[in-house]
Amino acid sequence: MHIGGLKPFNNVFLAPMAGVTDLPMRELAVELGAGLAVGEMQSADLSLAQSRKTMQRQRHSARAGLRSIQIVGYDPQQLAEAARFNADLGADIIDINMGCPAKKVCRRAAGSALLADEALVGRILETVVNAVDVPVTVKTRTGTNPEHRNGATIARIAESAGIQMLTVHGRTREDRFKGHAEYQTIAEIVRAVTIPVIANGDIDSTQKAREVLKITGAAGVMIGRAAQGQLWLPGAIASALAVGDKSERYPALSEQLRLQGDHLLRLHDFHGEHLGPRIARKHQAWLLESLTAQRAISADDARGWRQAFNRLESAEAQVACLRDMTDALMSASPGSLLASRMPLAA
Repeated sequence: MHIGGLKPFNNVFLAPMAGVTDLPMRELAVELGAGLAVGEMQSADLSLAQSRKTMQRQRHSARAGLRSIQIVGYDPQQLAEAARFNADLGADIIDINMGCPAKKVCRRAAGSALLADEALVGRILETVVNAVDVPVTVKTRTGTNPEHRNGATIARIAESAGIQMLTVHGRTREDRFKGHAEYQTIAEIVRAVTIPVIANGDIDSTQKAREVLKITGAAGVMIGRAAQGQLWLPGAIASALAVGDKSERYPALSEQLRLQGDHLLRLHDFHGEHLGPRIARKHQAWLLESLTAQRAISADDARGWRQAFNRLESAEAQVACLRDMTDALMSASPGSLLASRMPLAA
């Protein structure tokens, strides 16, 4: 699969998640086998470009693979200027957010709110595509609400405007993250266009990825919330799909804990001594949720370790806490979780 003239490592991508997919997470995801890791959503308002948050989101490294920058806004010229700005900074791909259902985004008629104005969608996409020489992609949803699923129409508008790839989350704006993703609508969108379509929503295992690819005919899949706490998941799915492996396998427990230690160190280094430990807390909580689902740790023990970790203010103390937890878990589970065939945790 190609995005314009660019070729991702494979067709299993890490989704952009605001406040989550920072540079350390993207680097690790790609190093662990994800085909592409899209950057966190950035405002198209360039007056915010020098803010600390935006500058952090603009950071990239070769270890993170292709540099896909996601921008959000509602004004065609403002989005075009933001696209040029990021292309000049070295973006390989400009991704336009038309899928975020967050109220603070939709209140500004951006994100998934744009799906209600197909004419504006067309103007935005044509203006941005004409503004840059790099491929432009779009992340969208199936429509505004279950009564107005206009995803196929939006897809045709996108292809006509020169969009090189479309990622579709299988829910409407109104659905937010409730219920189950609707893959039949994604299938209709795939049939409506010739550009690659990536399926997104509720994909948490190789088996689910394979089912979604079969149902939708999509060119690939994008993993979002399921990668929280199990950052190895996109790469594991990509590897299994590549070799036709139908079994579900966790990395060894020891490897999951080692990866978490690496992630914590990178978070501390990237965000600094004040924000680093605070941001690390949510990643540790997600890891504990995953290990609980894997039955590697009891819910009570996970709660205790989470509370202990959240009380810590320094990077050194958090690393020591993870080391203590690792020692406790490995002594209690010497066989680890090699070759487990349980469904991968969401």
